Amino acid sequence: MEGTSMQEGHFIRILGRRDVLFVSFGAMIGWSWVMMSGEWISRAGSLGAMLAFAIGGIAIVLISLTYAELASAMPQAGGEHVYSHRALGFNGSFICTWALVLAYLSVTSFEAVALPTVMTYLFPNFSQGYLWTIAGWDVTATWVGMGVLGSIIMSWINIRGIKPAAVFQSIITLFIMAVGVMFFTGAGAVGDIGNMDPLFVGGAVGVMGVLIMVPTMFIGFDIIPQSAEEIDLPFGEIGKVLVVSVVMAVLWYVLIIFGVSLALDGAGRAAADLVTADANAQLFGGNWAGTLLVLGGLAGILSSWNAFVMGASRAIYAMAQSGMLPAFLGHLHPTHNTPRNAILVIGILSCLAPFFGRPVLVWLIDAGSFSVVIAYGMVALSFLVLRHREPDMDRPYRVRHGQMVGWSALILSIAMLYLYVPGSPAGLIWPYEWAIVLAWVALGVVMRLTARPNP
Repeated sequence: MEGTSMQEGHFIRILGRRDVLFVSFGAMIGWSWVMMSGEWISRAGSLGAMLAFAIGGIAIVLISLTYAELASAMPQAGGEHVYSHRALGFNGSFICTWALVLAYLSVTSFEAVALPTVMTYLFPNFSQGYLWTIAGWDVTATWVGMGVLGSIIMSWINIRGIKPAAVFQSIITLFIMAVGVMFFTGAGAVGDIGNMDPLFVGGAVGVMGVLIMVPTMFIGFDIIPQSAEEIDLPFGEIGKVLVVSVVMAVLWYVLIIFGVSLALDGAGRAAADLVTADANAQLFGGNWAGTLLVLGGLAGILSSWNAFVMGASRAIYAMAQSGMLPAFLGHLHPTHNTPRNAILVIGILSCLAPFFGRPVLVWLIDAGSFSVVIAYGMVALSFLVLRHREPDMDRPYRVRHGQMVGWSALILSIAMLYLYVPGSPAGLIWPYEWAIVLAWVALGVVMRLTARPNP
């Protein structure tokens, strides 16, 4: 019901196991599996793309284990903000959470651009009213209008309360899973293994070109720690659900790439507009199947968008409560008790993204991946620090071989971070992607200099 997610300015535990699993899994399987699968295969080949997701998935699973222990030990709103503050202090927490907020905002902005992309596929004459051209892409009024409208609606849903948002999440995630099962079954039944050529493109450089995108694909499991104070489960179960959701997402992406590789040959993938949708149409012999999969992708946009508004608003709220951001971002709605001002800021930023057209999709993925890897590394470091400094802390979900897992997560985070730096074969693109990152760093410096830490 409205206003039941918090009471008198405090979060209350209202989300069940299914709510938590679907919020996390739904956040990780947004729109990219429909639109980007062809890009992944063209960069690395069919097996190369699957290998990139397997390598990245292993790293994310190890990182998620550190999250699982910390979320069960400190089940408070803010997730990474809470862990890094306890382990690394105010400055460490600011860097970690600020990087995470950019990653979250990159996803909400991505979905605001992905939504009109879906409408263009469903309605070929949808894009009307030329405005300008960015990086070779014509931006139109209807394109921008659809993205802005989606941002407004998603903000409204989240202001109304977390439980209605979670129910919405469960419904659309079930639909996505049903469409996915249909696609996997069709690929296994009528797909041609000969279509998988080429298996590898560009060798290690090709694999790295996909690997830099992988962290953003798995942003979402950390929505669970952000909302931990609203989860009605034994604390040890929170960690288990988190890890299960990550494993499910790894399997999802690998199977999507495998299915597309079986369904379409290289020429078919190159000619496709939305590769996974066209692959489904090929498998089932009709445009209706492609449209159905696009509707599954539309549900993915909404599920991911919804979840990241939840996560980003609570991260911003936690920073404001700690004095890291302006106090007005830490205020709650007087009726629904949701972080309204934080949600409105997220909505405004999402409204801006469609004005940059479709090219911004890849820029947002890469910039968001870079920032989230920083946050992942700092959480792994926090895990190790707290294992050393507070060995007797109550940990309802305690990771086995914690030192090995923690160091592996930290080293893998640093290794992934290298992929984005200048000189790396898959480094961020200048000026677009670096402009996003550097602008965020500059804003962070201003916020930190003006911050007033709470005593």
